[in-house]
Amino acid sequence: MIISHKYKFIFIKTAKTAGTSIEVFLSKQCGPTDIVTPIAPPVEGHQPRNYQGFINPIPEILERPHKVLSALRYAITSREKFYNHMPASVAQKRVPSRVWNSYFKFCVERNPWDKVLSHYHMHNAREGGSLALDEYLARGRFPINYFRYTNDSGAKIIVDRVLRYENLLAELSEVFSQLRIPFDGKLGVKAKSEYRTDRRPYQQVFNEKQRRIVENAFAREIGLHGYRFE
Repeated sequence: MIISHKYKFIFIKTAKTAGTSIEVFLSKQCGPTDIVTPIAPPVEGHQPRNYQGFINPIPEILERPHKVLSALRYAITSREKFYNHMPASVAQKRVPSRVWNSYFKFCVERNPWDKVLSHYHMHNAREGGSLALDEYLARGRFPINYFRYTNDSGAKIIVDRVLRYENLLAELSEVFSQLRIPFDGKLGVKAKSEYRTDRRPYQQVFNEKQRRIVENAFAREIGLHGYRFE
């Protein structure tokens, strides 16, 4: 995630939505006092900074009183006040209210079937090409994102804009123009894009059973954004 005091925005990083590429680009634009969380493994050109600090556990304890011990333990032992893929609901508790209320908050979301296919190819590549799609789907570990940009109950979007991955560069151009971030229409990097060699569209890959598995897993995101298998 990124909190830019220079341009007054908060970028919430979601999974399999070009988040790393966006972070690398934005980290080069950010000022020395901005907050940029690390990426693992590190990506060339990315410049993390200012993400460590004291964590006040009280706001999180008040929201989740049943997790008092874990919140206290994390506050005492962790030096990462901000971290990669941090949900907006957690960031809201860790930044001053004036920052949260006045900065422009945005993230990116993606058609769930396309997102799952990208996630599958990443895991298949990391496992040496031996992972079958059905085996991947049976694991049930999907790149679900809605909790990263909604409130604690997942019912309400709490960022100012959810950009569509399907129209990413055009929508980034609008946001960056609004924030006065220099942008020539290209991010200049395609991080983690090397995993997917089969470029068939998801409609040609998923059978009916596989399609329904994804539809059920991503019901909340489909409801929030109106995605369809089309």
